[in-house]
Amino acid sequence: MQDTGKKSSPFHIALVEPEIPPNTGSIARLCGATDSVLDLIHPLGFSTDDRHLKRAGLDYWEHVRINHWPDVDAFLEAQDEQRLYFFTTKTRRPYYEAHFRPGDCLVFGRETRGLPEEILDLYQDRCYTIPMTNPNIRSLNLAMSAGIVLYEALRQQAISSSCCRNS
Repeated sequence: MQDTGKKSSPFHIALVEPEIPPNTGSIARLCGATDSVLDLIHPLGFSTDDRHLKRAGLDYWEHVRINHWPDVDAFLEAQDEQRLYFFTTKTRRPYYEAHFRPGDCLVFGRETRGLPEEILDLYQDRCYTIPMTNPNIRSLNLAMSAGIVLYEALRQQAISSSCCRNS
């Protein structure tokens, strides 16, 4: 296959009802740096004018594509469920077993409660976790988790693209 220089579909990071402005700001910056799309699912636990949110994104906000969704139901109804990957501490399947493709959406829940149980039950075959070896640590920071998973998706895409260029 020949490289046409055409950009593939961006990955999406969806945050379901995020609560902490600096986490969302850091994830927005991550999305800007990787040409990914940020999907913010309301209600948010802060105003998008929050100074901590703006500071975390610094002056990169104009370079970030952000979609706002009124609620999780509206978001889910508009998606191809085969392109959704949900991240939670309530499963054993590690994130690196997922096979990501451009255009996929990486979905993360609230910092304090994670994703709603109804979503985890409905999409249990699409749930993944970031393994941790220390049982005393409950979870990783939301922005760190988003970065780990997004860069794994980008890594998989780079391997997939490079193996197909010479075909």
